[in-house]
Amino acid sequence: MATHLNQFALLAQRRFAPFFWTQFLGAANDNVFKFAFTVLVTYRLQVGWLPPALAGLAIGAVFIAPFLLLSATSGQLADKFDKAVLTRMVKNLEIAIMVLATIGLFTTNVPLMLGCIFGLGLHSTLFGPVKYAYLPQHLGERELTGGNGMIEMGTFVAILLGNVAGGLLIALPDGAWLPGAQAVAVVSLALAVLGRVVSQWVPATPATAPELRINWNPFTETARNLKLAHGNIVVFRSLLGISWMWFFGAVFLAQFPSFAKEVLHGDEHVASLLLVVFSVGIGVGSLLTETLSRRHVEIGLVPLGAIGMSLFAADLYFASRALPAGPAQTVGVFLAQSAHWRVLFDLFALSLSAGLYSVPMYALIQLRAPASHRARIIAANNILNAIFMIASSLIVGALLSMGLSIPQVFGLTALANALVAGYIFLLVPEYLLRFVAFIASRLVYRFRVRGDEHIPTEGAAIIVCNHVSFVDAVLLMAASPRPIRFVMDHRIFTVPVLGWLFKLAKAIPIAPQKEHPEIYAAAFEAADRVLADGDLLGIFPEGAITRDGELQPFRGGVMKILERRPVPVVPVALQNLWGSYFSRIERGTAMVKPFRRGLFSRVGLVAAEAVPAATVTPQLLQARVARLLQPGLFT
Repeated sequence: MATHLNQFALLAQRRFAPFFWTQFLGAANDNVFKFAFTVLVTYRLQVGWLPPALAGLAIGAVFIAPFLLLSATSGQLADKFDKAVLTRMVKNLEIAIMVLATIGLFTTNVPLMLGCIFGLGLHSTLFGPVKYAYLPQHLGERELTGGNGMIEMGTFVAILLGNVAGGLLIALPDGAWLPGAQAVAVVSLALAVLGRVVSQWVPATPATAPELRINWNPFTETARNLKLAHGNIVVFRSLLGISWMWFFGAVFLAQFPSFAKEVLHGDEHVASLLLVVFSVGIGVGSLLTETLSRRHVEIGLVPLGAIGMSLFAADLYFASRALPAGPAQTVGVFLAQSAHWRVLFDLFALSLSAGLYSVPMYALIQLRAPASHRARIIAANNILNAIFMIASSLIVGALLSMGLSIPQVFGLTALANALVAGYIFLLVPEYLLRFVAFIASRLVYRFRVRGDEHIPTEGAAIIVCNHVSFVDAVLLMAASPRPIRFVMDHRIFTVPVLGWLFKLAKAIPIAPQKEHPEIYAAAFEAADRVLADGDLLGIFPEGAITRDGELQPFRGGVMKILERRPVPVVPVALQNLWGSYFSRIERGTAMVKPFRRGLFSRVGLVAAEAVPAATVTPQLLQARVARLLQPGLFT
């Protein structure tokens, strides 16, 4: 795409806005009816086979059952058929469900309403793969994070508004113009119809696997989807990371009523306040991802989010473990106590962190999953999410039955999150590496990138760059939309911390042929494998870090690589890095006098158009990089 709109400007675009409002109305409707029905059977109706204490659990289980049973089938449908057509079919189904729900509400038919809960779960199950597979077909790489942030924000705002509206509507007295149950029926049916009308403007989104033969056996297809997702290890472990986030969130969401009543000593409105704060935090975190990621898919935010989730969940334990007992407090009385503001801040901050954690993971899955299998991989994600949420309920229930308090459960969740996140980041070092690059480019330096659209988001290519400092590779990682495998002097692997970091990045060591012929030969074999896999290869053709700040002659190693694997070569220049802490200065010594350039030193990176392999020479590449280093290009 020629232009890349920010996330809010997308709401004025037909490729995004109708789809956004369609999913928003669907999520709101699910929660209006689900919450109203829960309140109805908990407080107003006496149903022998559905006691109030189990009503919320039973309704939640019925709603989530289709995700376990039919996600695999829905993923196949989303890959095989046009997603706009599927969206409208799903909205037709929603209208039919709400017609039945209206009958159930008017006749107080609890089994029928419970069946409609299953129907709404089915509606969400069918729409889930469509929702996340739709975005990559209409948004560019620079818009994908912002688009996902808007979808996540919209979903949680819709959940919040749906719960609030459902509670208010069902509470209308029998003498009102529309009694509670009837008001819920009218609003839910209206939301379904409005969603169907809006979906008519969703643009055509062609099938990515029209030749696919549907496997209607949900069990074998579920196993096949999980195996398919496991085939891409980064994607699969990202699915596990997202599922863990739902486990983490479910712990808090499920405990809000009890936490408000038993620990915070507030009334039911305080429980609603907790839900509001949590939802707003998720929304704010989701929207912040675009700004913090500089409109790329920035998975360096994931460790930042994980740290925040653990840190603020742990502080929530400390803030709430010893609050004094007392009578049930209204929201006004609750907010008048300063100790409660710390609780609300922790809840807001941990949910904001969860937004930072989840949105880049969703975007990464959409970007890295093959287009022909994207919806099925997202369906596998829905299955894992459901399993993790069920496990969350069972584990928390067991901990509470063992006598643990709710704050203690929150504290254990914070610890578990730290352990799980650390394990995931060691299994998938790309997250940790991008985090280091994110910190370096935002906190150590003020880093500006220009021309990064020339760094390809797919396909093999070589990135050649001037070599100014020990963190050149880290800054290139921060600028690139996907991982780069660097060819680096074997001696840098002995540098403390940086050596470990580059080993983690699977950098390729190289040495002079005369000194270590085996390392030299192995480096070119490894470089060729990187390009054969369709990945990016990073080279510093000067061969060593400059000792005087000037561009050194480019060596011919790149030509040896291109002889075996002709791919485009992208010239890149790092600007204004000479003289900083990590560059050589003062008799060739680097990393002395940390603050000699002050804090947040301004540096830049400029990328030029790729040079076709057939025209590449070391002299041409050196001239292109020298041109990029001209002072007028640095702003």
